Amino acid sequence: MLRSAWHNRSWHVIVADPGAGKTTSIRDLQKRAGGRAILAVVTPKNNDDEQALGDQFLAALGVLIRGHRSTRKPKLMGHLHQSGTECLVVDDAHDLSMPHLMLLKEVTDQGRLQYDHPLGLCLVEASRGNMIPLKEILDQSEPTWLQWRRRLDQLRPFCWVAGHTSEEIREVLATLEMVFQPLLSQLNLRRWTSSIYDWLTQSAFDPTGSGRVTMDHLMKLVLVALQWSYEAKATDVQEKWLEQAAELLVLRHDTFEIIDGKGPEAQTEQAEVPEKKEASEIPAVPVSSSEEEQELASSVPTEQAMQIPSRKKEEAQPAALGNCTFSGIVPIPRERFLESGVSRVACPGCGRAWTLSPGGGVLRFKSHKKRKTNTPNTGLRWARGEGETDWNVVGG
Repeated sequence: MLRSAWHNRSWHVIVADPGAGKTTSIRDLQKRAGGRAILAVVTPKNNDDEQALGDQFLAALGVLIRGHRSTRKPKLMGHLHQSGTECLVVDDAHDLSMPHLMLLKEVTDQGRLQYDHPLGLCLVEASRGNMIPLKEILDQSEPTWLQWRRRLDQLRPFCWVAGHTSEEIREVLATLEMVFQPLLSQLNLRRWTSSIYDWLTQSAFDPTGSGRVTMDHLMKLVLVALQWSYEAKATDVQEKWLEQAAELLVLRHDTFEIIDGKGPEAQTEQAEVPEKKEASEIPAVPVSSSEEEQELASSVPTEQAMQIPSRKKEEAQPAALGNCTFSGIVPIPRERFLESGVSRVACPGCGRAWTLSPGGGVLRFKSHKKRKTNTPNTGLRWARGEGETDWNVVGG
């Protein structure tokens, strides 16, 4: 779609999930086009002034213009014409303000009238599901927005880039095999396509239930497993390493790991990490010597390093009489929690419902007294299911 906008000088609003590879695609197109044929900028953050976007374009052109904004703005199109720019790309376009959109219209209108120089335009947004943030602005009935909307491509004005299907994942894995076979001679990633697809379409990675996989999640999972395989001097990636990588990405999706310089056995008072599984259930990466074990302790994080010290602490210091046995981090993804609009979370230990907010990006239950009443909760709330990470909104 980016290439089509460039060749046809057409206007499009392109939407994709975070981590889908939007910025990477923009950089790739710039390299292919060469020069400044494709001029890409990032939307100014926390600055709705039109000239903030204009300054971004001037900086991308390598042009320094001094003076008042009223004299700088008319010169922008002239520099775009001299540089041979054919298409403008604005990344993070969901942050564009009305003045920013007005500047884009004014500059491109000037290009047509004064220079007979039409420009393609791509506004690249990050959003989940079928939401298109700019559509509400462009659907207004004022003449300016009607003119703006008319400039969009007639057939494909708004484009949503879906994630990857299972078959597309197989093609990506085939490409990764060719890249990494010099390091792992018998590498065969395609046989794990179905398992990888199942792991990465869980609610932690696919909160909207689209059944699609984003490139960011896929690359993180595969590259971690490939790294462990290479460090173990294996010729192919093994299933247990893929499983462990997927498990760590899911269970520790919103968990902070405390690094205090004292090694994995050090007690940490700054944060509590809840037990996700028994240490004996976590598959260990095979090692052949104590030196390799010490090396992997820092490069391959495991739940054991976080769980065993906390268990010893519990044995040495039993919970106060009358306190609930559950406390610590609640593994509900932050975006999913905020999108639900439900802030009450039921304690899986005693059933008491608390109003929580994600502090530092995570939800946390403080140590509390057990709920004494047996009256059932009926209001809307988050409650844990059978699995440790199986949290859903119930009641109402």
